[in-house]
Amino acid sequence: MNVLEEWTALVCRELGIDPEKVDRDMVLDLTKEVAHGVARPAAPLTAYLLGLAQGAGTAAPGAVDRLVELAQTWERAPREPE
Repeated sequence: MNVLEEWTALVCRELGIDPEKVDRDMVLDLTKEVAHGVARPAAPLTAYLLGLAQGAGTAAPGAVDRLVELAQTWERAPREPE
């Protein structure tokens, strides 16, 4: 078992989460796209917000794909004036 697997198992135990329900690669892919397309600090925040939405039952079925798409097109997205 590698460090990431050990850490994931420990955190799942602490939070009462079934580790079989954790799609680690999906989360890592999402955070990679957000970190590179938006900003590094946006990656953990996005993962946290997704987790909140999942827990609340408000995340759409394609939420991860949509967030990846938003991160990949972030530079091209029109900005509102500050």
